[in-house]
Amino acid sequence: MSGLTSAPFVAPSGEGSPEPGRDCQLCPRLVAYRQENQRLNPDWFNGPAPSFGDWNGRLLIAGLAPGRTGANRTGRPFTGDHAGHLLYGTLLKTGFAIGTYDARPDDGLALRDCMITNAVRCAPPQNKPETAEEHNCRPFFAATLAAMPHLKVIVTLGDVSRRSLMRALGLKAGAGLSGHGSEFDAGPYRVINSYHCSRLNTNTGRLTPEMFNAVFERARVLIEVGAD
Repeated sequence: MSGLTSAPFVAPSGEGSPEPGRDCQLCPRLVAYRQENQRLNPDWFNGPAPSFGDWNGRLLIAGLAPGRTGANRTGRPFTGDHAGHLLYGTLLKTGFAIGTYDARPDDGLALRDCMITNAVRCAPPQNKPETAEEHNCRPFFAATLAAMPHLKVIVTLGDVSRRSLMRALGLKAGAGLSGHGSEFDAGPYRVINSYHCSRLNTNTGRLTPEMFNAVFERARVLIEVGAD
């Protein structure tokens, strides 16, 4: 049975590591934005948000980048912003998390058989990383995949995240199927694409809790196929 972890994994920086260094300097625009946030909010995390969850998990959830007042503030993916309430609530409902989500990294929430990461680890202005920034962070994304020995299913949150995953796997960015609920094989993994659990998508009804829940119910079915 996969283990549980409630604390973010922090790997040493360097080539082949799944996590950038705490003061990563690869992207000048993101470094400047981080420094500005540090000046305005010195009590925030203000750094590359590390992946969170179970490194022996069979499910990986891939977002695009930390939100300024979410993971950039708290240091845990999808923690402290609107998207986290739906994401972690759904993971609790579908058995991929235990405990209570209280929008704090010390709330005791633990992921079960599941990991959450972002394609770009630093918060970008307007929540929009540039292509060069995705490229700079891609080795960490690829190393995260390689560090999960039992990974079977990947849920991408949005088509931009899906395209970034394809590049991290050495495939064409347009590989796979776009749209909510699309499902396809990419390398050794089964990928399910979902609309992002953003406030915009949920407030407009583009993504409902039922639609989001169905994605993770499907992931549960897929990771159990062939399980001992």
